[in-house]
Amino acid sequence: MIRIIRAFLDFFYPIVSRIFDKTTYYYAVAGSTNLVLGWVLFWVLDHWVIHSKTVELPLFKHPVHSYTVIAAVCGVVSFLFGFLMMRFVVFTESQLKGRIQFFRYGLSALISATVNWLLIKLMVDTFAWNASLCNVFASLVVVTISYFLQRKFSFK
Repeated sequence: MIRIIRAFLDFFYPIVSRIFDKTTYYYAVAGSTNLVLGWVLFWVLDHWVIHSKTVELPLFKHPVHSYTVIAAVCGVVSFLFGFLMMRFVVFTESQLKGRIQFFRYGLSALISATVNWLLIKLMVDTFAWNASLCNVFASLVVVTISYFLQRKFSFK
């Protein structure tokens, strides 16, 4: 599967080879794919699965905002997909052991997820904006933070 993904990416690389080195190109495509996957999953869960503004969870005494639950689900899916793409497609030259990469990626993902959630919470609760649109905006801010964390820390 990894060879198929890399062959597909390599087919289009000549189009952007003057702009990006191969690792940055792989990162941009993998990150964009993960980002869009998160947006689509958020939208599907927000519009088709969870139809209420709050969700009753058995472990909590009071209702939780639906976008908090949706963001958590999207975070887990994006975390796993993103780690696999970064480890096996993008940063294949990293000499760090897999468990170290996973731990560091987890820390960077936790920071990114926290910033993402705080931005969404601020925009939805304070300004009453649409949660799906807030998710897109917050994701764009978090992408910049995530890039530097992964490049300089997780897969150093």
